[in-house]
Amino acid sequence: MAFMVKYTSGVVCCAITNERADALHLPLMVANNTEAMGTAFTISVDVAEGTTTGISASDRSLTCKALADPEVAASGFARPGHVFPLRARAGGVLKRAGHTEAAVDLATMAGLAPAGVLCEIVSDDGTMARLPELIEFAKTHKIPIISIADMIRYRNRHERLVERFSSARIPTKYGDFSAHIYEVH
Repeated sequence: MAFMVKYTSGVVCCAITNERADALHLPLMVANNTEAMGTAFTISVDVAEGTTTGISASDRSLTCKALADPEVAASGFARPGHVFPLRARAGGVLKRAGHTEAAVDLATMAGLAPAGVLCEIVSDDGTMARLPELIEFAKTHKIPIISIADMIRYRNRHERLVERFSSARIPTKYGDFSAHIYEVH
């Protein structure tokens, strides 16, 4: 977490599923989201036990771990806080090609809890880093880099996205007709 805070804007977000956000009683931050990317920010939180002010890297790390832990209930968080949970859209990057969904999908693909920590990397001048800088940053710090487009391609190739939901045989005067209904995930 300290590494993330050092090289980013310092705004720490934790992407979680809608189901987890509902279980934690985390409503959207605003009713009418006018943010350009449509990022689904909820009210901010700090984990209630084991932290001090909530702003330190260790406190924010504990909060993110608690957000990912299904054993921690809504009562385990103080509001407002210093971590911004984000609601990932069901279907992940196949439904919304956003960082929120990518974080949850990546954790899920790794066999981890469906949650991921996000921070925006900034340039030395304080502006948001762009791809050439991000590639250099990744090389310098030996961090693997992947694009959302890569994740979409991977999911399309490796996941069963359509399956037969129901079938029926329908007799007609022209012969039997087979009808199949498919469900897209």
